Amino acid sequence: MAQKCVHKGCGKTFTDPKEPCVYHSGPPIFHEGQKGWSCCKPRVLTFDEFLSIPPCTTGEHSTIDDTPPPLAKDIQTNEPEPPKTLPSQPSVPRIPNPPSAAPTSTPAPAPALESESDDPELSISQGATCRRRACGKTYDSSKNRDDEQCVHHPGSPVFHEGSKGWSCCKRRVLEFDEFMKIEGCKTKAKHLFVGKTKKPLVEKLDTVRCDFYQTVSSVIASVYLKNIDKEKSIVKFKSASEVDLDLHTSDSKEYTTTFSLFGTIIPDKSTFKILGTKLELNLAKADGIGWPVLRSTDPHTGEIIQSGRAGRA
Repeated sequence: MAQKCVHKGCGKTFTDPKEPCVYHSGPPIFHEGQKGWSCCKPRVLTFDEFLSIPPCTTGEHSTIDDTPPPLAKDIQTNEPEPPKTLPSQPSVPRIPNPPSAAPTSTPAPAPALESESDDPELSISQGATCRRRACGKTYDSSKNRDDEQCVHHPGSPVFHEGSKGWSCCKRRVLEFDEFMKIEGCKTKAKHLFVGKTKKPLVEKLDTVRCDFYQTVSSVIASVYLKNIDKEKSIVKFKSASEVDLDLHTSDSKEYTTTFSLFGTIIPDKSTFKILGTKLELNLAKADGIGWPVLRSTDPHTGEIIQSGRAGRA
């Protein structure tokens, strides 16, 4: 019979009690904004980071929570300690302190933004846990996802003067275990197991530096762009007077354009090479006429470009 392990940091469903269980053997510690476990050293600031601290103890699964209670010295109170006086010193009259301002409560931080739904192109591994707070449901590939109901907390955790709860609902408890059992207050149609892939922002370039030189039979043009991705980039000799460029770099830059050439070329005999800092085009001339510019739209400078001499484009 399948049972659920109650060890903190585990929570897996098991059938073999001898199966290795990795969990936190000590109670949680919350002190001056830091969060962690008494059984290991990592201390973090946010609740999501706290839940992600890897378990540190290996043992066996259990249905009985044997985590020791928090030590008295770890319990925070707001009562000031009584002043310590030396018996040999005469008492000194106290000067009353000015009235302090009423304590203000710190608003709960906004919850981290999350995807609204899973990316249909991403695969979900069997047994993956829903990423929404306080849901805890696991993925079962044999079940229809249209029947899912995700009950969760859209807000952030609130710990104030010993009480614990969520900013999205009113219930407050004292014990951490009770806090972890507070049922979600919002329902969505489907769980969130993988979210969406964050695609890098692409910088689209309007222009890049080009130059060329020529011989009697060909024009060699250089399009200067570093780190061109050979797998993603496309160079197409579209016609006798046009070359299509769709260049992508490994550092998320993109340059897409059509070169309307000054002269005519033989597409089948034209070639290109992608180098570390540029794209090099070898354009086979359809005739032996010299090109004063590379593209028909480039301004004419009046300079005659001789064979083997580079010209700007």
